[in-house]
Amino acid sequence: MNVILSFNSQKLTAGIDEAGRGCLAGPVVAGAVILPCFIISGLADSKKITPQKRNLLAAEIKAVALAWSIGISWPHEIDRLNILQATFKAMIKAVRGLRLAPDHLLIDGNQKIPMNISQQTIIRGDDSEPCISAASILAKTFRDRLMISFDKKYPGYGFSKHKGYGTRDHLLSIRRMGPSAIHRMTFRGVKPVIRERTLCLPVS
Repeated sequence: MNVILSFNSQKLTAGIDEAGRGCLAGPVVAGAVILPCFIISGLADSKKITPQKRNLLAAEIKAVALAWSIGISWPHEIDRLNILQATFKAMIKAVRGLRLAPDHLLIDGNQKIPMNISQQTIIRGDDSEPCISAASILAKTFRDRLMISFDKKYPGYGFSKHKGYGTRDHLLSIRRMGPSAIHRMTFRGVKPVIRERTLCLPVS
């Protein structure tokens, strides 16, 4: 195993990140990871790593992490709560699922989550903080596998290719077939467009 030594504090710090927030279909998935006192080589923002490399890193993260967990908010929760609150809910589930209680959270982005625990937000933290990078990779790999399985259950949308993001082909498939059970009905591109009717005076 290729590792780089690091001098972390004695406190247990969990990195938190999500995957799928901007998608039109599927859940938003959050990862939470507490790393040991060494850093896995190659950690970075999951979107900048090839799928093959992500899968290898995900296995290594699970093998060496002091604790890791996944939290999910499903499309019906996203539609009911809104995407921000559903993302918070997924992150809270991930934190509560850790087998060790963290003393501090490092969260990717600029929004703290509603938990009574010390936390810090870091914009682009998945590029700079190894524990956030690890959380990003676990969330991304988990969600990608989930969307590939949904492609078999809901064929024709191309979920295994675009993973639910609003690509041109995905939008065309929604128009052609209508939304599936895992589409987010409140999202633009999925919800029907209601055109306002204008009242016109009759032509004399």
